[in-house]
Amino acid sequence: MASVPSLASSVNQRVADALAAAMLKAGSAAGADPSPRPAGWGDPMLRRSDRADFQANGILALAKKAKANPRELATTVVEGMATGDLIQEIEVSGPGFLNITITDRAIIETLAARAGDDRLGVPLAANPGTTVIDYAQPNVAKEMHVGHLRSAVIGAAMVEILEFTGENVVRRHHIGDWGTQFGMLIQYLLEHPHELDHKSDAEVSGEEAMSNLNRLYKASRALFDSDEEFKTRARARVVDLQAGDPETLTHWQRFVDESKIYFYSVFNKLDMDIQDPDVIGESGYNDMLVETCKLLEESGVAVRSNGALCVFFDDVKGPDGNPTPLIVQKSDGGFGYAATDLSAIRDRVSNLGATTLIYVVDARQSLHFKMVFETARRAGWLGDDVKAVQLAFGTVLGKDGKPFKTREGETVRLVDLLDEAVERATAVVREKDENRGNLTAEEIVQNGLQVGIGAVKYADLSTSAARDYKFDLDQMVSLTGDTSVYIQYAYARIKSILGNAGDRTPVPHPELELAPAERALGLHLDQFGELIAEAAAEHAPHKVAAYLYQLASLYTTFYTECPVVKPEPELVVGENRLFLCDLTARTLSKGMSLLGIRTPEKL
Repeated sequence: MASVPSLASSVNQRVADALAAAMLKAGSAAGADPSPRPAGWGDPMLRRSDRADFQANGILALAKKAKANPRELATTVVEGMATGDLIQEIEVSGPGFLNITITDRAIIETLAARAGDDRLGVPLAANPGTTVIDYAQPNVAKEMHVGHLRSAVIGAAMVEILEFTGENVVRRHHIGDWGTQFGMLIQYLLEHPHELDHKSDAEVSGEEAMSNLNRLYKASRALFDSDEEFKTRARARVVDLQAGDPETLTHWQRFVDESKIYFYSVFNKLDMDIQDPDVIGESGYNDMLVETCKLLEESGVAVRSNGALCVFFDDVKGPDGNPTPLIVQKSDGGFGYAATDLSAIRDRVSNLGATTLIYVVDARQSLHFKMVFETARRAGWLGDDVKAVQLAFGTVLGKDGKPFKTREGETVRLVDLLDEAVERATAVVREKDENRGNLTAEEIVQNGLQVGIGAVKYADLSTSAARDYKFDLDQMVSLTGDTSVYIQYAYARIKSILGNAGDRTPVPHPELELAPAERALGLHLDQFGELIAEAAAEHAPHKVAAYLYQLASLYTTFYTECPVVKPEPELVVGENRLFLCDLTARTLSKGMSLLGIRTPEKL
């Protein structure tokens, strides 16, 4: 029997390594010098195929470099490859493609090695760095709406995926907690000191906190618009805030604290863990703003234009053809968003040791971040060893394809959207369980919560971040199609099968011949490690969602075509199928957890 492969070595990787070595040898024999190795040499360009397990397309590029006949070179590569326990058959197809079928033994042995590992054989990154990820950025004293959903959900998934690969991840929630609007709010609170008082000493709900803030905001805005004397006092209060007046700061902090009660209640509904030390708002960089401007001006990166401190770019112009600058400091001395963002970069690189900066921010801010990153590079704050990325996301649309609004044309409150999703999902779970009586009333409620929130997250994450997507709750909680519910039910079905297996246990049997559905399932399970590495490198959680949906679909075919418990198969066949069930369940659960979605044991 062949030696068991290492945990990190997938069948896909083993085939690619063997093929690359044979291609290098064949290319050298064809008269080309492989050292130094030209780009593309030994690259098998291996992918899954419907004609075999894998197809290799790299021979064509190699033949061109070696000035050889591609089909003849492909034949030489095949002759130079050992088959053994890994490869069952290789055939040359077309002008020089290779169709490769691997052995059943290789599939099961590789999966067996991975099954003994809590990480399912997914290797840690060879050279992990420190990623600071900026996501979930609500505004103080303002209600969270559907527009806040994507930054939170995408960012949280990327945190989980990156940490799973071994990256050191620092979370940052850059909340909007500074600006001229606080002059109005603070002045009103000073004149009406009990407006943010709580009804009792009991724990305050997020709804009560937001209700207090909404009421105070509306009242202060009405007074600001109607009373010139109040407007004057409010504007003076902005100056006090920026100057660090203790009384003003104390009242400002009340708004921040009240808003956090509300924020955390919403994030709790989203089943997201937000820690207070990670919430560093705009105010957290106030002490750096003057120095940031000074450094930019002294270095010549920024210049004064009409009194404002600006950074200009050759390729950024307005509709009139004139340059559109990044304004770091306004002509009245106030600081723009750019000053705060540039100060944050300085802090994250110098103090937090970031090697990668990820900003999960609306695509409509792409130009701003392009200019901010370029400015930071010119200033030397972003060196060649630091990567800055805007993980830009599209808009949440309604069923009509327009930005998601209420019937009255108002922005949809995030809590209302989440509550409706849970309500719809609970109804689906209850209806599905009516004839089975499998769940208690408490389990129906709990599962409805997990299915509903999972449905919202998955709908977001299964779409490439850069694309817009339609928010359709009917589709999101559907038991069929590409939904989280479909995946959750696949997981629950496997857990039920494993529970009904009696005294039989999951045992891999590499000596068995696999049915087509078993092979397809096994080969897809084999790709989990590469998939996670790819999703982490490309900041693409939608690739994890796509993998999981395909895994659940392949399992459904396997379940239909390959009896596991009833009718009871031969002992070793049943044990091997239980092994595939168990590994599939573990992979589904791990993958969903990386997306921030729970998988109930029973549904």
